[in-house]
Amino acid sequence: QVQLVESGGGQVQPGGSLRLSCAASGNRFSFSVMGWYRQAPGKEREFVAVITSSDSTTYVDSVKGRFTISRDNAKNTVYLQMNSLQPEDTAVYYCNGKPVWSSSIDFWGQGTQVTVSS
Repeated sequence: QVQLVESGGGQVQPGGSLRLSCAASGNRFSFSVMGWYRQAPGKEREFVAVITSSDSTTYVDSVKGRFTISRDNAKNTVYLQMNSLQPEDTAVYYCNGKPVWSSSIDFWGQGTQVTVSS
């Protein structure tokens, strides 16, 4: 059974930093694309960042210059370094992976809470 497990969430003051990790297990295949999404209270889940197997990255405008996505294929892990965090970044952050054999299938983690508050 394929599992994506996020870690690294928590509470931080505005201007602070957090690093999220997402480790995949149970898969005998690679993920062509891995990414991060977030869902704030009362809002729909939104795209944050994605990285391809060739390390091409895309970010939502609101996090450009502050967040960095990276991956370690040997460890089946994707990371999200978040700097200069603001209260509007508060959300549950979800890891997503698309297998190399299908771009229409998504694997999701259970989510990790990020709270930015003074």
